[in-house]
Amino acid sequence: MRIAVLDDDLLLLEQIKGTLECHHHVCHTYADGTSLLKALRHDTFDLLIVDWHLPDMEGTEVVQTVRDMGGMQLPILFITRRNDERDVIEALSRGADDFMSKPLRMGELVARTTALLRRAYPESMGARMAFGAYSFDADKRSLSVHGQPIELKNREYELALFMFRNAGRLLSRTHLREAVWGDGAETPSRSLDTHMSRLRTKLELTEDNGYTISAIYGMGYRLDPVGAPALHRAPGQQRAATTETLSG
Repeated sequence: MRIAVLDDDLLLLEQIKGTLECHHHVCHTYADGTSLLKALRHDTFDLLIVDWHLPDMEGTEVVQTVRDMGGMQLPILFITRRNDERDVIEALSRGADDFMSKPLRMGELVARTTALLRRAYPESMGARMAFGAYSFDADKRSLSVHGQPIELKNREYELALFMFRNAGRLLSRTHLREAVWGDGAETPSRSLDTHMSRLRTKLELTEDNGYTISAIYGMGYRLDPVGAPALHRAPGQQRAATTETLSG
């Protein structure tokens, strides 16, 4: 999963980053609220970890802004040295999903992030998954449509699985490249576009089959179930964002 961590303690940032990456997450760190909010205008994450006291604003302001920007479903873990009951209530009432007091215990941090991710993205946890006409077997790395097996190259399969596991969510180009090609991979931008176009053709992603793929200008891609609203709209992406249906 892709996690953003916001804290002005650089040593703690590195400790959290190292711990989460040891558990196979991709972790991006930010030392002030402005930097994180700026990143959320063009990038997406699966979870936010936010400190209370920051150089430029309070963490509660960051959480409230993320919620106001449209990130209502994005799980947020609040961390702080404040542990009074009133502080917990304020953090949760401003939009945090969970609360941890410093000093952090890394084992508990991992357990809490895992629990938040499991609740937010239940489709990401199973080996066998069915999405209407589309059936995946992650153990066998196979995909079938209406019971017919589809031949996909390795990256095509990884991308298809990731998109269906996150159906309804807007995913940034960087998010997709990291998830499929790996953290820090030097992947040409057109390679992602080419893979998306091939998936649309090979998987027949049309309204008749229940799913369509859309390119969101300046942001990334979204796989939508036909007739269903987007489940996780990225912060900063308003309802009137320009959307282009991906052509073959």
